[in-house]
Amino acid sequence: MDADALSDARRPEWERLDALSRAHRLNGAQVDELIVRYRAASADLAELKTSVGDSPQGAYLSTILAAARLRLTGASDSILTQATRFFGSQLPAALYRVRWTTLVIALAFVLIWAITGAWIAADPERVATLGPPDVLQQYAEEDFVEYYQPAASFAGMVWTNNAWLAMQCVLFGVSGVWPVWMLAQNAIGIGVATAVMASYGYLDVMLLHILPHGMLELTCLFVAAAAGLHVFWAWVAPGPRTRGAALAAEGRALATVAIGLVFALGLSGLVEGFVTGSALPSPVKLVIGAAALGAFLFYMLVTGRRAVRRGESGDLVEYEAGTPTLVAG
Repeated sequence: MDADALSDARRPEWERLDALSRAHRLNGAQVDELIVRYRAASADLAELKTSVGDSPQGAYLSTILAAARLRLTGASDSILTQATRFFGSQLPAALYRVRWTTLVIALAFVLIWAITGAWIAADPERVATLGPPDVLQQYAEEDFVEYYQPAASFAGMVWTNNAWLAMQCVLFGVSGVWPVWMLAQNAIGIGVATAVMASYGYLDVMLLHILPHGMLELTCLFVAAAAGLHVFWAWVAPGPRTRGAALAAEGRALATVAIGLVFALGLSGLVEGFVTGSALPSPVKLVIGAAALGAFLFYMLVTGRRAVRRGESGDLVEYEAGTPTLVAG
């Protein structure tokens, strides 16, 4: 077979296939034509390779077919498009879905914190079991405050530690135990510290050193725990889906929470590293902390509600997640 002769005879058809592949929009008839011409060009390429092997005509046709194949099968969006969809729709929708569970967890955390602190502080003998009096006094008067010395390294340490805890809550939430156990341990630990600080008259100092960054930091951990428990519940009560399908869908949707919380915890880390222990007046510190929390809640509740109303669930789009399995019901 003469490759030049075949190229001359088929070139108008190949050029038409190339034009269809590059068109911005295609109607139904043009899509059908694209498929027909793609199959015909594939047959031409097979004939070229069989007859003459590698050739300039075959290379040219391969390029056209590659573009047509991408048009038929689809291509991933650009990084900018994916980032816009993630932060504008997927993440806020996933956050909004766990809002009520987050509230319940927050109330339970504060209740455990308050009960633990009040129960220990109410009896000096219970406080004494926490350590020697001189050690406890030094903790209340010096050690607690000195922990929050402004430094970039401190902010980075706090950020990475809290981000790791949040990711554990989401990723190990399928157990149904880990998020509850971790938050209960933290609530009890803060309650013990509260009892010590209150016993030595430094409760106000403690609150002023926890609230500026803690409002956002603790909220992020509550959200992470809520997301983890939602993954667990998808496994327990999958509805019409199989447990594997339900777990995969919820896991994909709520894993976005773990990724998004890294950024929110980065903000709380900056507040803890540069605001909490700074020389700024206490009211200014509290305002900064409240503003950081307010921005997060606006994103979670307002932006999230809008995303959910648009039909967003937080899951990946079909191209990213794969073809879904249809279920009855």
